Amino acid sequence: MFTFLLVVQILVSISIIALVMLQQGKGADMGAAFGSGASGTMFGSQGSSSFFTRATGILAAVFFINCLLIASPLVRDSGKTTESLADQIEQQAVDTRKVTEQEEIAGTLEKLEAESADLPTDLPQDLPEAMQPGAAIEVPGVADVPAGPEDLPE
Repeated sequence: MFTFLLVVQILVSISIIALVMLQQGKGADMGAAFGSGASGTMFGSQGSSSFFTRATGILAAVFFINCLLIASPLVRDSGKTTESLADQIEQQAVDTRKVTEQEEIAGTLEKLEAESADLPTDLPQDLPEAMQPGAAIEVPGVADVPAGPEDLPE
């Protein structure tokens, strides 16, 4: 809607300029009244207007109504945020930085996965009992702490 009104505004503006340029000035009527023209009165016929004058008045009314419509917030796209250019550039910079950080994280994860593929997956059998999977860890100076809910007193 806004684009349509903007096109109408441009066309009406150009039409008004053309009509004003085509109209004859009031001074020509007065000069013609003193002996050299076809005008019957000194200042021309005040009561009736020519086609150009009426068309200019109508186009001027359309121009002003169109100006009010274009300025109206109802016509503008309300879904868009009205950010300044600086805010838009800052948002683009933040988005670019996020993408760069995500690419760095993805690269680091790929590198870690490649490095972890080289690590052995099975544990050696000659580990001490304390290092075996599932072995209890004893911490000196800590009282007996229940290992699970079954060890809690009722």
